[in-house]
Amino acid sequence: MHRSASGSSEQPAGLTAPGPGVAAGETIAAISTPAGEGAIALIRISGEGAIAVADRVYRGKGTPSEFPSHTQRLGEIVESDRMIDQVMLTVHRMPGSYTGEDLVEISCHGGILVTARVLEACLRAGARAARPGEFSERAFLNGKMDLTQAEAVMDLIRAQSDLALRSANEQLEGRLGAEVREIRAQLVEMLAHVEAAIDFPEEDIAPDEGRKLQARLDSVREKMSALLATAEQGRILREGIRAVIYGPTNAGKSSLLNRLLRYDRAIVSERPGTTRDTIEEVINLRGIPIRLLDTAGLRDSVDELEREGMARTEKSLETADLLLHVLDRNAAKPARFQENSTDQIALVLLNKSDLPEHPDWQNHDALRISCLEENGLRGVEDAIFEKISQHHLRPESALAINARHRDCLRHALEFCGLARDTMNNGLAPEYVAVDLRAALRAVGEITGEENAEEILDSLFAQFCIGK
Repeated sequence: MHRSASGSSEQPAGLTAPGPGVAAGETIAAISTPAGEGAIALIRISGEGAIAVADRVYRGKGTPSEFPSHTQRLGEIVESDRMIDQVMLTVHRMPGSYTGEDLVEISCHGGILVTARVLEACLRAGARAARPGEFSERAFLNGKMDLTQAEAVMDLIRAQSDLALRSANEQLEGRLGAEVREIRAQLVEMLAHVEAAIDFPEEDIAPDEGRKLQARLDSVREKMSALLATAEQGRILREGIRAVIYGPTNAGKSSLLNRLLRYDRAIVSERPGTTRDTIEEVINLRGIPIRLLDTAGLRDSVDELEREGMARTEKSLETADLLLHVLDRNAAKPARFQENSTDQIALVLLNKSDLPEHPDWQNHDALRISCLEENGLRGVEDAIFEKISQHHLRPESALAINARHRDCLRHALEFCGLARDTMNNGLAPEYVAVDLRAALRAVGEITGEENAEEILDSLFAQFCIGK
């Protein structure tokens, strides 16, 4: 979260302040840096007793309970008067912390053993081991962020490209949450209008007001549809474009993989059938993650292992976003060759342009490349970027919803459609109110205003321990 100059966390608009007792509870501790050796490691302690735990393990000039908030001091972590490590200890007092609770951060040396010993000292001093995502879960429960921002923390950590990083940052800043809360506010206003007609029938709402209500509902539905349209972009930013390299044996599929990766990942041989299994690697193409899958060559074979590899190739083709069909320009057109007839994006690449072209390929619309001499590979990257930009991504907009947001919005849009049909059919306003309430609940689940316990459990379980 971003903090003001005074050190207090900025409250996202639309979220309520933490209620009584929300910040109270068990004190948790965890290592918040990756396992392994490094220059430093970070141990977090959060909860009502966080500063008291720090008092028991810290030795230096003064005690953490005396330190002003957002200050850092040099000292030692000790246990039974025996020094474990020299550290920097920072105190963040509630509510101006990441979790909204008293929070202590200990920066120690990054050895595996010393980090574990510092954590063990904290646990023996009164903290318990944190569950995955529990720090961010407490931040959500204490009103420091909504669910879309909590998910953005995870997206930020996992971002594999500049565009994915920008999308996560915009979501962390609350842009998606703000749009969802605007939709929710309009639904609340419409529901209030309908319930007023129910509670005060003597007011007799005029027909033109009913038409205005339908127009407002249509406007909300358009906003929901616009957000839903970013779902595919969100999937690609988080998971990457699934690009399958396929074609006959010895066409140069593995060579193309190696050239796009710019290092030798796959074994290249003149012997047909060298690749028996799929090989997957990720490249970053102008801010877009591309998951390249090199597959077994397609041909008639009696070899059991090669046939299994080809079966996996066929399976990969079914789930691909982008098909890179690699063929030998010097050889005759394969008997099984056919242009892609599905909705998948496809590029035909005629490899070995350093050799004479077979008459079968004359006037054929395809990219001519040479993996041996590395000719035309920039054109392949340009073509891939152009294709996926046309079909999936809008680089000017990094806002993108995830699968959970998509499901919530689909439900909300469905209930809004039912509400509109109910209005058009002239049914009682009670039926309209039922559908609008259901839409309101579905939208509220996105930011957490309607937070079912199972949603929270599922979401934060995906976080790493210490976040």
